Amino acid sequence: MSKLWGGRFSCDTSSILAELNCSLPVDSRLFAVDIDASKVYAEALSKAGILTASECSAIQKGLELVRYDWIEGLIEFKPTDEDVHTVNERRLTELIGDIAQKLHTGRSRNDQVITDMKLWMRKAIREILQTLRMVMEAIIGLAEKYPNVMMPGYTHMQRAQPVHFAHWILSHGFALKEDCARFIELKDRMNVLPLGSGAIAGNPLNVDRVFMQKELGFDGLTQNSMHAVGDRDFVIDFIYNASLASLHMSRLSEDLIIFASREFNFVRISDAFCTGSSLMPQKRNPDSLELVRGISGEIFSCLTGIMMTVKGTPSTYNKDLQFDKKYCFTAFDQLEKLLKVTEGVLRTLDVNIDRMESCLSPDMLATDWSYYLVRKGIPFRKAHHLIGQVVQLAEERNLELTEVPLEDLQTICPLFDIDIGKVANFHQIAETYNVIGGTSSNSIEKQLNVLKDFSCQIKKLQ
Repeated sequence: MSKLWGGRFSCDTSSILAELNCSLPVDSRLFAVDIDASKVYAEALSKAGILTASECSAIQKGLELVRYDWIEGLIEFKPTDEDVHTVNERRLTELIGDIAQKLHTGRSRNDQVITDMKLWMRKAIREILQTLRMVMEAIIGLAEKYPNVMMPGYTHMQRAQPVHFAHWILSHGFALKEDCARFIELKDRMNVLPLGSGAIAGNPLNVDRVFMQKELGFDGLTQNSMHAVGDRDFVIDFIYNASLASLHMSRLSEDLIIFASREFNFVRISDAFCTGSSLMPQKRNPDSLELVRGISGEIFSCLTGIMMTVKGTPSTYNKDLQFDKKYCFTAFDQLEKLLKVTEGVLRTLDVNIDRMESCLSPDMLATDWSYYLVRKGIPFRKAHHLIGQVVQLAEERNLELTEVPLEDLQTICPLFDIDIGKVANFHQIAETYNVIGGTSSNSIEKQLNVLKDFSCQIKKLQ
């Protein structure tokens, strides 16, 4: 079979260009959605009187035979094959004859490929949502397994305030919730059909675009054919969402790597997700999480690549856009791997409760000592300053905050009384943070319910 476009050319394509022009190593994974869209387009051509009912039936049955060949590994690529669309049409022609050459009437690979990408992306988003859900459920499981464990909370990598371990791990769960919301929003927003846009001008054959929209499960139609064939914003959005999700997993990985170090020893990563050293026999390296950090960088590079590709193109379709699939598929594949590894780490994670709680130190009570004075009527800014003086005094005398004698506290502020001793129990202090989103047990229970409900909603999207 000759090339789809070769009629006006006087010589063969350069072998170097032919190799560069061939996108089959990347876009062959679109074979199924390309067949789905082609079957509907054949029916639309039949409704428009371009195909007879028997021709439409032959094409649709032939396309199913092409699908079978792909699934069974019977498809063989030929030198004239440029992309998945060429292969499908060429193989269809081999199976049913010249009738197959009517299928492309009024259709361009410009509107064909972007339709295929949107069909593929709908399924990809569904899969990503379920993988995100599994990581979220692993986080929920950890929070439920260790509901009352206290740990130091950190800002600037310095001990800040006492928090529940569950509060910390759920913070990463809520990042995942936002990732899911972004993918759901994209799935709804990108679900408009470009098929029928032709190369740039539309379709002159009275093809029923509304019919195709409904048959292919789209919510609407693109309203400008030139914009439709050149639009890759939805691809950029997809890769951006993947980048942000991987960023969140990279930050979680960084926390866990630090917490798993001997210096912290808060958690232990399962041997199944660690590797050793070729030189040092004692090593247990958290390579799984380090690879998560590394993979996130690869996904970010896809975002940079697609944005720089689109940035330099004039309006409508340009061959540069062929690279959208490489960036999009790489981001998808790597995000799936990254999420599954993270889920495995979380489901097998052990928490060193004694070590975590032993690292709670009296200096972390400073904020709550400020609140102690606030409750006695002192403005917070003044209370903050007074407790700063207490901290300085404790440091000068090499004392813990709770070891400063009451009489010395009273020289700084006469409102200090014996009841300051009650502001020393980390568990009790945590329970005072009973605001929505706080670290109290009651608040954490509400957080768990929010994530559980959301997880159930995501599960229903399968």
